[in-house]
Amino acid sequence: MTNTNYIAEEKDKGKRLDKVLTQVIPDKSRSQIQEWITDHYVTVNGEYVKTNYKCKVSDQIHWEEPEVKPLEIEPENIPLDVVFEDQAVIVINKPRGMVVHPSAGHRTGTLVHALLYHCDDLSGINGVERPGIVHRLDKDTSGLLVVAKTDIAHQHLVEQLSNQQMKRIYETIVHGTIEHESGLIDAPIARDPKDRQKMGIVSGGKKAVTHFNVVKRYPEYTYVHCQLETGRTHQIRVHMRYIEHPIVGDPKYGPRKTLDIGGQALHAREVGFYHPLTKEWIEFEKEAPSYFQNVLINIADKY
Repeated sequence: MTNTNYIAEEKDKGKRLDKVLTQVIPDKSRSQIQEWITDHYVTVNGEYVKTNYKCKVSDQIHWEEPEVKPLEIEPENIPLDVVFEDQAVIVINKPRGMVVHPSAGHRTGTLVHALLYHCDDLSGINGVERPGIVHRLDKDTSGLLVVAKTDIAHQHLVEQLSNQQMKRIYETIVHGTIEHESGLIDAPIARDPKDRQKMGIVSGGKKAVTHFNVVKRYPEYTYVHCQLETGRTHQIRVHMRYIEHPIVGDPKYGPRKTLDIGGQALHAREVGFYHPLTKEWIEFEKEAPSYFQNVLINIADKY
């Protein structure tokens, strides 16, 4: 446990405590400092305050930097398809069938287990069970996923996500023929009140926006590219069902009669973001795996 002090200056007057400490401790993210304040690791003039406390000149700010709890998750030597890696970020092409982070039904074999073996510096980033994870992909969704290797990188990438600056384009195959060349789906998503295992279009839910472009039409199917403006759980799957074009093979949101391909035909094809250190725009693209290509070939052969 490290103890440190800071006396607020004129330039700090009227500023939020969490913002001041973020400037004083530049290697820690604002979200992490907010946790310290909430968990009573920070005092002002000997008293606990809230994160939005407005600093005054000569305030005596004292904080204790908590020890990073050792991960209880054991690293596993699972091969990773690394598309890009440097000291700040790593971009992974996640295979279909791999769970991103541990959960009640998936205690081993996840992407997190593989990342902890591959990288030895993720322990303090974004919690014990999701170290470095910026966004997630469903188990049966393949494709590009960005992981932060430092706390500051994580902060920058999460901010880009929330500010809708990160580019994320998916490709999918849906039931039915979409007539429009492109479109925008703006429908709020929340937990389905009738089925807590599903998400749904719910009034008062979180704002969710998906843009789509038709790539190719078939008599009973459409090959589509979708770009996320927001990133809600199961967003593309729920939105495509909402417009009555559910994703082929989707066991949760698709029709009972769908192609038996072992999961939804959904692939995260492109990702782009401003690099947390260089601030330069970088983007990556990865074609869909063979199973996805074979679905398209089989549909084309059928007609």
